[in-house]
Amino acid sequence: MELILWRHAEAEPGEPDAQRALTAKGIRHAARMGAWLDRQLPEGCRIFVSPTVRCVQTADGLGRRYTIHEALGPESTPEAMLAACGWPNHRFPALLVGHQPQLGETAALILAGESQPWKIRKGAVLWLRGPEPEGDPAFIKLAVGPELIGKLR
Repeated sequence: MELILWRHAEAEPGEPDAQRALTAKGIRHAARMGAWLDRQLPEGCRIFVSPTVRCVQTADGLGRRYTIHEALGPESTPEAMLAACGWPNHRFPALLVGHQPQLGETAALILAGESQPWKIRKGAVLWLRGPEPEGDPAFIKLAVGPELIGKLR
């Protein structure tokens, strides 16, 4: 199974936290990353998004239908996020649009076997694949931020 972790783009400060919107820079980064992802996502990819405004706006940059899922909210856990998308046994890939520290902790849980404070930058994508049926462990397929994505083909 492929799992793509996409951290929301840069958001305005303020309260309430769930209502924080993207900055102009965040909107540009979400559109840039979304356009690239739209060309790269595997067939049948399911898209799950945190219910916060900044994550919904980030996902809107993709221009595809998505499901808002509470398990991706800022108070969630890596285990809840993985359960929501069916990792690692679902037959279709998943894209999760969410928050730090949960996304970094989720990547660590998959790759290192325990939740650790790994960081994924705002607007960046961490693309994971595996584990393979032959017993090969999960691995990083791609890690890229919005500043570099326009340079990839």
